[in-house]
Amino acid sequence: MSAAEYPRHGFSTCPHDCPSTCALEVELLDEASIGRVRGARENDYTAGVICAKVARYAERIHHPERLGRPLRRIGPKGQGRDAFVETSWDEALDEVSAAFAGAMQRHGSQTLWPYHYAGTMGLVQRDSIELFRHLLGTSRQHSTFCITLADAGWIAGTGAKRGSDPRDMAHSDLIVLWGCNPVYTQVNVMHFVARAKRERGAKLVVVDPYRTATADKADLHLMLQPGSDGALACAVMHQLFADDRVDRDYLERYTDAPAQLEAHLLSRTPAWAAEITGLDETRIIEFARLYGDRPRSFLRLGYGFTRSGNGAANMHAVSCLPALTGAWRHRGGGALYANADLYGIDQTLIKGLDVLDPDTRVLDQSRIGDVLCGNPRDLQGGPPVDALLVQNTNPVAVAPETRKVLAGLNRDDLFVCVHEQFMTETAAMADIVLPATMFLEHDDFYQAGGHTHLQVTRGLVRPYAECRSNHQVLAAIATRLGYSHPGFELDARALIDDALRRSGLPGEAELARARWRDCSQGFEGNNYLDGFATPDRRFHFRPDWRRVGNDVENMPQLPDHVSPQNPRDAGHPFRLVAAPARQFLNTSFTETRSSRLAEGRPQLLLSPLDADTLGIADGDLVRIGNRLADILLPVKLFEGLPATVVVVESIWPNHAFIEGLGINALVSAEPGIPNGGAVYHDTAIWIRPEPEDQHA
Repeated sequence: MSAAEYPRHGFSTCPHDCPSTCALEVELLDEASIGRVRGARENDYTAGVICAKVARYAERIHHPERLGRPLRRIGPKGQGRDAFVETSWDEALDEVSAAFAGAMQRHGSQTLWPYHYAGTMGLVQRDSIELFRHLLGTSRQHSTFCITLADAGWIAGTGAKRGSDPRDMAHSDLIVLWGCNPVYTQVNVMHFVARAKRERGAKLVVVDPYRTATADKADLHLMLQPGSDGALACAVMHQLFADDRVDRDYLERYTDAPAQLEAHLLSRTPAWAAEITGLDETRIIEFARLYGDRPRSFLRLGYGFTRSGNGAANMHAVSCLPALTGAWRHRGGGALYANADLYGIDQTLIKGLDVLDPDTRVLDQSRIGDVLCGNPRDLQGGPPVDALLVQNTNPVAVAPETRKVLAGLNRDDLFVCVHEQFMTETAAMADIVLPATMFLEHDDFYQAGGHTHLQVTRGLVRPYAECRSNHQVLAAIATRLGYSHPGFELDARALIDDALRRSGLPGEAELARARWRDCSQGFEGNNYLDGFATPDRRFHFRPDWRRVGNDVENMPQLPDHVSPQNPRDAGHPFRLVAAPARQFLNTSFTETRSSRLAEGRPQLLLSPLDADTLGIADGDLVRIGNRLADILLPVKLFEGLPATVVVVESIWPNHAFIEGLGINALVSAEPGIPNGGAVYHDTAIWIRPEPEDQHA
């Protein structure tokens, strides 16, 4: 394209780990540079609205510290950029391939662990690492950072990971935002909330353990104790039955065990739940009646309340509510958690499902510290992990039990290759660092969790310096190791076309021109009025937990409160919530100056009542800890907290904390039930004032 045709606008999709998957309009200044990024106005979910951090994406893609050339480490692990020297792609790939081959010759192919998560949500650039695993026969991965607990709880009742169309919130009379803070994390949701309030006089209820920016906008904020959501849901259901605010015809036609549920809930009274949740009994009754009186009640369920050992049970209990009132019958009623099962994309070629060996071991990504430190439980009788390939994630900051993660990565006999955009704390532990493209520099396609659009995108600008895409790097390493597969012989655009056509959809070129395809099943399909996706087509109050996990012994037979995994005790009287920060997305954007300035610094939100008890003033330094670690950070007094609940909005890099150790050092790597899952909000701690002379 000639210089005369710039500036112009191109179209893309936000790739980050967020349900909104926003359709974007991107200002293109020249073949390598972008300006402002805006939400696509023609997309009826994005509707021209995006978060501030993505609007400033030029700051990230053109960041002066972005990686542009392969690097080989010559200095100490963890030191950063100064410990590396530039090398060529051929030299870097040769070294990586030789190290992987040597490790596999010594211990077999499962000694190599390709490790990834959701730094991009594109189905090619995120998921082609699965083809690499399957083709080489390496260790596979149980991806447990985010959705595992929530998935199990939702699917236990509905049978599928899909729900009501979020655009129908505009037709709601009551919207309940449970365990999510969309003002920070899904700004588009608030557009539909505002529309429902303006056009229908809808009420907004927020269920969250602290007063978030979203809770500030609520008509009713239920500020419950972390991990007590199942108790609240059961008490609401008890009250709905007691007030006869249930749809008995719907229960009979669409659910599995309504009589058993009603009998079970007789003892789950608002008074019972008040003791567990910390809420006033009258507030629980008020919410139940508000919900029961409005058939067009929409539950927008987030991940936050499921990130505890009892998270799956909590999700299942909450997801039962619209089945009691028959809210699924009504446009503007029902519930949405996520829509991954809506699209039916055939990723056989992308993931190499044709070469999958189901007998290869599956390692839990949240337990990377134990895996790398050789815990026999995690190695499952197999070889040690002596080679690690990391894409799309930053486990030094994100994974639980940071100290153990660092100990594992510090092994002298471990070879690590990290494919990254910046010198993250994980990249700083690598032997070889390879520079990665960003989403505007490669082709991909995306299915949204928070709405119903499938989007196909093409690269809009030239890759920075020598950056290569995830798929290109994986194909190059596999080829050097002597492996071949059609999924690595085709480029991204051809893979997208293959997947779409296998799925009975128009090809890549047509969907790229269209920009998105609405995959909604229509009101009746989205709201399960043709039957739920369970074997008997009914919503299951009494789920078969074995369908969603193996650790089922302590799962409740009917919706109930299950105790958190790490409850308070005399030595650890506070509950810690590590909530998302507004200007970061996991650890993405922590490198941009504008996001860091907006967030300020890591700090502990502490209620004034608890501060008085501890003798702590605003701005004081405190040490918080448990059996795993302790960290030092300043206090910010904050009224919007229950007693003995504290919040640290993160994920800040470890080095942003005073002593170089971050919040996830305090989070246990023990998995939730029944199918694993990281328990980021299931942490008990102590708090101690730090003597002034310690940091004078």
